[in-house]
Amino acid sequence: MTMTLFRTPVIRTLFRWFSITYLWVFGWECVGERSTGDNKCIVLGVPHTSNWDFVIIVAIASKLNLNIYWMGKQQLFRGPIGWVAKWLGGIPIDRSKTNNVVDQMVDVFNEAKDLWLLIAPEGTRKRVPRWKTGFYHIAKEGQIPIVLSFIDYVEKRCGLGETFRTTDDMKADLTFLQAHYGQYAAKHPEDYDPVYKPKD
Repeated sequence: MTMTLFRTPVIRTLFRWFSITYLWVFGWECVGERSTGDNKCIVLGVPHTSNWDFVIIVAIASKLNLNIYWMGKQQLFRGPIGWVAKWLGGIPIDRSKTNNVVDQMVDVFNEAKDLWLLIAPEGTRKRVPRWKTGFYHIAKEGQIPIVLSFIDYVEKRCGLGETFRTTDDMKADLTFLQAHYGQYAAKHPEDYDPVYKPKD
């Protein structure tokens, strides 16, 4: 994988101390730690109702020494800006009809030795009746565990929760996962729906 912000010498250390200070100044308690048994996993960024969610999750990753990656459209990775996007953990994805995003990411996971992929399954900061299921299919096909990271704006707690592994019952899994996050307070709670509504 490309050298990222979280692996760059000196900058990595400085950014980690900045993240620790940021969380402390704003009163956030960061909990959890990286499991030594899982070098590859999908990290859920839920609930996602504000741009501040991303800032806090990056701070969590830095404090806990996680090397977080994210997916982006292939067009974002062209020219000098593309190098910066990769340095920030971006993985270019071809979203054309002839390519399958799930298969592409499973291949990336198979080739990587250490990969924590951050995904916001809501896909938007607005209220949605159900999550996008790409993360689930990547986890299922790649046999990749899902780490239930969280942000709670009322308790001012954030970090890594339990690890979840998919079963043969997709509906039950998604119902559980979406409801699980109902215990955490989003920054804009009116924009989060903890009840999974399957398609008819």
